[in-house]
Amino acid sequence: MNTHSLTDRPDEPDVVVIGGGTGGYSTALRAAALGLRVVLAERDLVGGTCLHRGCIPSKAMLHAAELVDGIAEAGARWGVKATLESVDWDALTATRDDIVARNHQGVGGHLARAGVRVVRGSARLTGPRSVRVDGPDGGAFTARRGIVLATGSRPRMLPGLTADGRRVVTSDDALFAPGLPASVLVLGGGAIGVEYASFHRSMGAEVTLVEAAERLLPLEDADVGRHLTRGLKRRGITVRTGATLTGAELLPDGVRATVRTARGEEAVVTAERLLVAVGRAPVTDGLDLAAAGLATDGRGFVAPADWSRLETAVPGIHVVGDLLPPPSPGLAHASFAEGLLVAETLAGIPSRPVDYAAVPRVTYSSPQTASVGLTEEAARSRGLPVKVNTLPLTATAKGMVHGQGGMVKVIAAADGAGGEATGAVLGVHLVGPHVSEMIAESQLIVAWDAEPADVAQQVHAHPTLSEAVGEAFLTLAGRGLHQH
Repeated sequence: MNTHSLTDRPDEPDVVVIGGGTGGYSTALRAAALGLRVVLAERDLVGGTCLHRGCIPSKAMLHAAELVDGIAEAGARWGVKATLESVDWDALTATRDDIVARNHQGVGGHLARAGVRVVRGSARLTGPRSVRVDGPDGGAFTARRGIVLATGSRPRMLPGLTADGRRVVTSDDALFAPGLPASVLVLGGGAIGVEYASFHRSMGAEVTLVEAAERLLPLEDADVGRHLTRGLKRRGITVRTGATLTGAELLPDGVRATVRTARGEEAVVTAERLLVAVGRAPVTDGLDLAAAGLATDGRGFVAPADWSRLETAVPGIHVVGDLLPPPSPGLAHASFAEGLLVAETLAGIPSRPVDYAAVPRVTYSSPQTASVGLTEEAARSRGLPVKVNTLPLTATAKGMVHGQGGMVKVIAAADGAGGEATGAVLGVHLVGPHVSEMIAESQLIVAWDAEPADVAQQVHAHPTLSEAVGEAFLTLAGRGLHQH
């Protein structure tokens, strides 16, 4: 759909997007596809943190870690006499960098073919419709329809600590630190910290994982944290929850840290590397929000006044990605959906708001976790009558084959007179091998308000891990083959 001639005032774009990460470039691509003239300003590399320092390189490294784990399992469990000679760090990182580079080229190619003008430089607001980009090919731009803020986030750092890229690293530079350390202390038991702890353990490091909350993945269901902790400990990772860092001393070849445990005891942990993964903070420095009549909230986010359009209190200025406060989860796939919503809004096309309750959450550790919808605690705290069914993955033949344990947990509304699970499915939580590839089915179940009886009608392939999901719903519907 073309809304204007390309020769009509070519110096004025319809939309200016500030930030070229997942939220920014998805907005730009969709807006361009709808016939809008788009300028995308990016001061670093198009693709953002996810492509260059986060999601993509980390998952490439975790795939390598899975291969290493497979070699160990082959001999220990299956009698396949395979041994690991060594890990060629240079070859490993070269493959990772090639994957990142090809994805970067792909995004750039998509933007070019769509007609998006990518402007390199630092952008700042100069008014509610105007942007100044300082850089190699910058300039002043006036957006006829709107401005989209998509400047992303950076790692948080604890007071008194400074990352040096070798002994103290953040999630942004952990994969790019030199070599493989023999020992790592990971601060933060959220998804990022757990993934890095898992990776370094697979590569042979002694790993200590410290989380201030009472359980790992504190925003997930309690049973998810419990099963994950069990799996990580089984792999030899030391997990300390309810614990905080009280001091850290830099050594010539590492760090000596003091950790206060949940019981008030202090433990000293010496490691070659301290990896800080205590969350991320939205990036607004240099954006000059005040020039457009905007300000951050008390946590540094730019909150929308209208969540159905992700539009701020200043009409025409929208926000996507990590700048958004909760309920936006700060996940790349959520920012894609946010970008589509904003682009369609700016094009004048009706678009459904993002259903954050149905956005899946995945931790790519070993074991993996994947969830969608409400936790049991959240459902009960809302006063909802619920019916819960938990099934170990080893209740299925394929789960036994993999031998890593894990579970399926389903939470449904109990609307029946006798407390039966006759209401909508409220949440699904998975722990185990490859569950990141299993969550899509549950996402549709939660998003479409399906009931256990609806899902129980669907036949799951045998033998598969997803069969455990089917069996969990069969049991909730009163038709389970293995219920007692």
